[in-house]
Formats: sequence, structure tokens, C-alpha cells
Amino acid sequence: MSENRDKAGPDDSAFLLVVGERVRNARARRGMSRKILAKDSGVSERYLAQLESGAGNISILLLRQVARAMDLPITEFLGDRAPLTVDQALLLRQVEDLSSEQLQELQAFIRDRFGVASSVKRHIALIGLRGAGKTTLGQILATTFGLQFVEIAKEIEVEAGLSLNEIFDLYGQGAYRRFERRALERITADPAPKVIATGGSLPSEPATYAHLLTHCFTIWLKARPEEHMGRVVAQGDMRPMAGQSEAMADLKRILAQREALYARADMAFDTAGRTAEQAGADLVIALRAHPAWLAREAAE
Repeated sequence: MSENRDKAGPDDSAFLLVVGERVRNARARRGMSRKILAKDSGVSERYLAQLESGAGNISILLLRQVARAMDLPITEFLGDRAPLTVDQALLLRQVEDLSSEQLQELQAFIRDRFGVASSVKRHIALIGLRGAGKTTLGQILATTFGLQFVEIAKEIEVEAGLSLNEIFDLYGQGAYRRFERRALERITADPAPKVIATGGSLPSEPATYAHLLTHCFTIWLKARPEEHMGRVVAQGDMRPMAGQSEAMADLKRILAQREALYARADMAFDTAGRTAEQAGADLVIALRAHPAWLAREAAE
């Protein structure tokens, strides 16, 4: 016992803070409240609050429950991994200081040099937080270009044979993510080009987002936090008005967590200050002038 007490110290506290921050950030990326995570994981809200603040020394089994509720490996929080080979360690060291643009250039080189074929991006996918205008602008794009419009939320319900509420109530967040991935794979496997309105948290799932970026010309619809909330309320959802200051803080945190992910899209379009009609017309013009879209049209 004395040996264990002697080993405890600042490093242990720092580790608990890191684990708590990773859990909190993962929850924010998914837009999950602590209440929802508690329900899906079976871990109390109070315990989760202690964990996220770095004050809770959670057991491995409980942490596994939290990870499963977010459909993540437990290593996402602990940072455990198999030992790297010398070559892997050297390669990681060489790329760790590269900018996002340089990393994307490196990815393109690896793809071309080692024969990883790039598929033609037949579909258009709209990403962004709820209230960005994905449904409205998606329908405008579909009409303009003569494409089918698809909402991933409805396709998830088709995949599961359940409503979204039933999926979450019966099976939780992890099941929703699996149905989301299956629905996306089914949609993109169809060669008929489509416009796809995605869920706001899809980019936080690496494998699902990578599939989207590979098979779809992806457009990030941007807006100010106040506009996101105002549009959601205008749609008849009054929940953000309850505890508005806290809701706005959560919204800004989610945007901050996802911004780098959203920025991986082929194109970004700012809807701020535009009516739906103005945004739709301007988006069509911007899309037709985009080099990547022109290349896609040439390939078609």
C-alpha cells in the first residue's frame, strides 16, 4: 500500500485530466449532452461530471461503457496502441509538423505513388451543423442539376426499420452510428448521382467521414452560431430556448470542435446574412465555378 501511495503524484492527476478532456471533447463532437451519455452508457451524470473534470478515477470497465456508448475504442481516451516499428515512428516524426495543406498533398502523393485509385465523386454531400440549410439548399441543388435529393436521417430510419427516436431509445448512440455508416454506404454504392444532406455530427466519425469524402463532392455550409440557433427555432424546435445561454455555449463548443473536420470538405460556402433563395442561387454559381467541380464535370 505504501508503495502505491508513493507512486501517486502530479503525473497521475495530469493523466486523469487528459482522460477527462478526451471524454468531454468526444462527447462535444457528437453533440451529446451529459444526460444522453449517462443514459446510453449506464454511468451516472455525476460520475461523468467528475470524470470530465479530471476528478474521477474511473474504472476500466466503466470507461469501456462510456466508450461503447459513443461507438469509440477505449484507446481513444487512454491513448494505448501497439508499439510502433522504427520506420513507423520515423515517418510519424517527419509528418507531425506538417500543415493541414501539406498533409493533404502528402495523402495525394501516397495515393498516386502507391496505386490507390481515386473514385469519381458522383454525389454531392452537404455537411454542417443543424440549421446550416442542408435540406433547403440540398433541394435547390438537386432541382438545378436534375439529381435525386436524399436526407441521410430518413435513410437511417429505412436501414434500421425504426424512427431516430426509437433507435436512440432502444439501442443508443453506437447503434445510430452503425446505421448511419450502412445507410451512407448503400446510398453511395448507387451510381445514380445524388445530393445528400448529412447529419451534423457525421464528420466526427472518422471512417464514415472518410467514406463520404472519398465518394462525394462535399460542401461545408457555414453560418454564425446565432443563425444556427435562430433557424432551428424557426423550424419549430423550441428546445434551444430553454437555458439559452448554456445552449449557445454548447453550440459554440461543438462548432469549435468540428471546424477542422468540416474544413476537410471540397468546398466551403458561407450562408451568413443570406436568405434561402439568395444562398441557393449563390451556391449554384459558386459550385459551377469551383475547379474540383469543373474537373468532375469533365470526367462525367
